[in-house]
Amino acid sequence: MHALNDDVRSLAKPALYAELESSLRGLLAGEPNLIACAANMSSLLYWSLPDLNWVGFYLLDEASGDLLVGPFQGKPACVRIPLDKGVCGAAATQRTTLVVQDVHAFPGHIACDSASNSEVVVPIVLAGGRLLGVLDLDSPLVNRFDDADARGLERLVATFVATVGGR
Repeated sequence: MHALNDDVRSLAKPALYAELESSLRGLLAGEPNLIACAANMSSLLYWSLPDLNWVGFYLLDEASGDLLVGPFQGKPACVRIPLDKGVCGAAATQRTTLVVQDVHAFPGHIACDSASNSEVVVPIVLAGGRLLGVLDLDSPLVNRFDDADARGLERLVATFVATVGGR
């Protein structure tokens, strides 16, 4: 496992996400438990990426069809998000990564933390197209996330899915 330090935050985004992918592989190696892997991944991202105020998972509750808060780093969060609500619900329903430069301009945005101003949400889709949930990152900065973040986070989610398998 690679040791994290403050130097990782100063890397250009492609190098930063490559380093994070390597670190994530080390953190998740040999551990198939979904909650343990999600907890370590949310911590890795929160402490490695600059200008974040929340990183975590919302996992699909198959009984209700809602997204339920999972492991995260940051202030307490909304517990339940319907699939047709907010950025998380939209990303899950559309099965596509959403980068929102200004959450206040997103119709139906759910404000769990009033300090959040931008957001990126990556759907977590298992083999066969089954939705597991979403990875959600929030920032107090407007325009914090871009396409490089989206692509880097999608690679990290793919690493996560390869580890936790077909739950």
